[in-house]
Amino acid sequence: MSAADDQRRLEAATALARDVARTMDLNASIRLWDGTKVPLGQNVTSPFEISIANAGVIGSILRSPKLDTIIRHYIDKRIDFSGGSLIDFGTDLNREGRRSTKVKLKDGLRLAYKLRPFFFAKPEEARDEQGFGGDIIGRVEERRDNTAYISFHYDLSNAFYALFLDPEMVYTCAYFTDWNNSLQQAQFDKLEMVCRKLRLKPGERFLDIGSGWGALVCHAAKHHGVKAHGITLSKEQLAFAQEKVNRLGLQDQVTFEFVDYANLTGKFDKIASVGMYEAIGLENNARYMRKVRSLLNDDGLFLNHAISRRAKRSGRWLPEKVRPEQRALAKYIFPGGALDDVGNTVAEMERAGMEVLDVEGWRKHYELTTKLWHDRLIARKDEAIKLVGEDKYRIYVAYLAGCSIVFNRGSARLFQVLASKSVKRAPAVPNTRADLYR
Repeated sequence: MSAADDQRRLEAATALARDVARTMDLNASIRLWDGTKVPLGQNVTSPFEISIANAGVIGSILRSPKLDTIIRHYIDKRIDFSGGSLIDFGTDLNREGRRSTKVKLKDGLRLAYKLRPFFFAKPEEARDEQGFGGDIIGRVEERRDNTAYISFHYDLSNAFYALFLDPEMVYTCAYFTDWNNSLQQAQFDKLEMVCRKLRLKPGERFLDIGSGWGALVCHAAKHHGVKAHGITLSKEQLAFAQEKVNRLGLQDQVTFEFVDYANLTGKFDKIASVGMYEAIGLENNARYMRKVRSLLNDDGLFLNHAISRRAKRSGRWLPEKVRPEQRALAKYIFPGGALDDVGNTVAEMERAGMEVLDVEGWRKHYELTTKLWHDRLIARKDEAIKLVGEDKYRIYVAYLAGCSIVFNRGSARLFQVLASKSVKRAPAVPNTRADLYR
């Protein structure tokens, strides 16, 4: 590439950044490959910078304009940031009063004209070594490999997750009775709230579907006297949970099993599914609810705790086109996963023969939970890189930041839904919520 070509591309990139400043008015800057710093807003005060390593990065994005292309360049550090976090940048993008912009046809043509110097820039081939190698969506049941999906995410490293989770290793939304509470306190309060909503009693048989590192079953046994059983498809989590049970002396109350929920047998008085429903695939929701109901005793209660998306405007359930951010999440973080909307979750419970008793939204709680995880992981960057490598560390920083951002803006939500097995029998709950907050 000649010096003249590089100069034309620098000028084009600078002009593009100035267009962004006029239309989006961000409190951030961009650092080009020659060191030039261009503000992305009218009055930039933030030290946050996005850096582009070379013109080829822009050229490759033009050739393959997908979120996955950007992610792979981020993993390779050809796109990077400094002077703040991605949460700071996302908060700026979502701030009230910042005007949004829609690209009109003429604006798109003008943009294409400005980007023409990059059309023949030497492409940057980003490495692709961190994504799941199989069917990342898993809509066809015969092609789903639930064990491989779970193992890809949860068998990464117990020590890695311990860097940013609370001491009990709870990897689901915390519950903040006070926004200033510590993560440890908020996770204890979440475990307690799940147990209280299920009205656990000594001697009852309790099932946790997707039991993770064993926090909920151990809490339920220790504080509510139940006989708890956890099931998982993660070998790393299972080993950790079994060791924890031995350490706490709960061998007579807590058991674990390496089994898919679909193959589980037995009967239970109370069942919890905390952060598991998102992993089964939308096409399996009805089967899942029927299976849960079949595992419950006649007076049984079921609590489903799950991330959800907005309902479709049409009101019709159809297999939806997988959006770029969903595809990226499935490839790099949670293969085989998908989000239901809470209305459909409630409907599936009712179709399976259950009665819905209570629905509670925890969106802001998960926004804060993921932010705390993000901040704790960054604080232990060097340790994380030693455990899983810098590529995986960068993926998880971006993932946790993205989670906090989408919960902040409301495009992702989280609900707890409590249901009883049958509509014909009186539900085994008090007539008010007062006992939950005693």
